[in-house]
Amino acid sequence: MTGMLASVRNLAEARIALEAGVDIVDLKAPEHGSLGALPAEEVGRIVAAAGGAVPVSATIGDLPLDPDPICRAVLEMADTGVDYVKIGLFRGGDWGSTLVTLTHLANRNIRLVAVLFADDLPDFDWIARLKKAGFAGAMLDTQDKARGSLTGLLDRPTLERFVDETREQGLLCGLAGSLRKEDIPELLSLEPDYLGFRGALCHRARRTAELDPEALATVRRLIPPPHPRPFSCQASCPGTLRVNANLLPADLSQREKGARPPSLWERDSG
Repeated sequence: MTGMLASVRNLAEARIALEAGVDIVDLKAPEHGSLGALPAEEVGRIVAAAGGAVPVSATIGDLPLDPDPICRAVLEMADTGVDYVKIGLFRGGDWGSTLVTLTHLANRNIRLVAVLFADDLPDFDWIARLKKAGFAGAMLDTQDKARGSLTGLLDRPTLERFVDETREQGLLCGLAGSLRKEDIPELLSLEPDYLGFRGALCHRARRTAELDPEALATVRRLIPPPHPRPFSCQASCPGTLRVNANLLPADLSQREKGARPPSLWERDSG
């Protein structure tokens, strides 16, 4: 099954996304780039409000691949309590040394997700190196949102190869990048672990605009939920989440044990 990721930029948007029943809440500042980072304080507030109802990921910003600033940014974001920290593999920089540093962080049970960009015609051979370095997942996205959607930049065989390579390595697999509702049926047939959205969920389909609950609901209907909704909002206290612990994704219960989790939407082997 494929889950739905919704990128949000503040607590109010996070609550809208949770009410809509998204499967993973992704925190970013779209006005600051393809992977613009929110302040750690805001991320911490959103994590606390979500209360473990669904996994939460956060980006560290459009940073060059330099070990020291990447390490500081990852540690700061991990300290907020997010479940996954997303790192963009931007062109240039010292990728070799950065990967060594990130391996040490992964060994400290920080779940890292690498974001590869379709604009750069990424080398999917790196996926095996990400697995060896201890990454939890890999995501294929677009950097220049003005160039169109992921499906316009890469053909189906290339997308299939990314999904297959990521699945073969046992990594969480995500597809995103100016995705439209028209892209959903074809991408669902590839069976990634999740599809990520921002612009398609916003007013006038502008990624820097506010979330549009109707647009979000439309996308949610097109992606069958892989598991029951794990929370409901209390009528007496709008915006406060009541979590049903019996419905939490299995990996969250292992978080404090330091275990490497299975895919969030692992297929039923039976």
